[in-house]
Amino acid sequence: MKPQETEDWSRKPEAVIPGKKSKAPSDAIVLFDGKNLDKWQKKGKDMPAAWKVKGKSFTVVPKSGAIETKQSFGDCQLHIEWNSPTKDVKAGKKGQGCGNSGIFLMGRYEVQVLNSFENETYYNGMAGSVYKQHIPLVNPTIAPGKWQAYDIIFTAPKFNADKSLKSPAYLTVFLNGVLVQNHVELKGPTEYIGHPSYKYHDAKVPLFLQDHSNEVSYRNIWIREL
Repeated sequence: MKPQETEDWSRKPEAVIPGKKSKAPSDAIVLFDGKNLDKWQKKGKDMPAAWKVKGKSFTVVPKSGAIETKQSFGDCQLHIEWNSPTKDVKAGKKGQGCGNSGIFLMGRYEVQVLNSFENETYYNGMAGSVYKQHIPLVNPTIAPGKWQAYDIIFTAPKFNADKSLKSPAYLTVFLNGVLVQNHVELKGPTEYIGHPSYKYHDAKVPLFLQDHSNEVSYRNIWIREL
């Protein structure tokens, strides 16, 4: 056998220019570049996103409601940076009431955003968790007031023609460069109450960021469709 017999020339990978310091690579869709929320809207409504943009980041406006992307996504790589407010700690807020928000892929599958630095809560609800389904492998969070980063690889669920489940969703998550979820299988949408189960949905759905009444900030958000 010759070495050439196992050489694969069938698909030439596209050249991509990587971003510097976690900035978007050349083939990414930039969802927030520090200027405006033009690629976002109020969740479920054709209305402008009401969150506050300031200093190359934007912040949850409590009680204004969640915001979602105008574009829909399925399988993806997502980079998003977030910052828990120090004011929650100063106000004595604890557990799920301290720096709480969430990243909902396809509007259903939540990677938790929470102050989990010296702030105890149920472990499948802390930062780095797949909410109420998977405890993070470790806790690499840093103190509120400092920027933290998620890098998420999401494989969307697939459905058969009769709308039954063909294959479940999977998540791999890095928090601050540390692996916290290693290709975990989702049991369905992440539920606050009760046990999850899959229900048919479109192959691509907007992602949304949660308003949990805490002034969590976000910046440098980009996504690559896979």
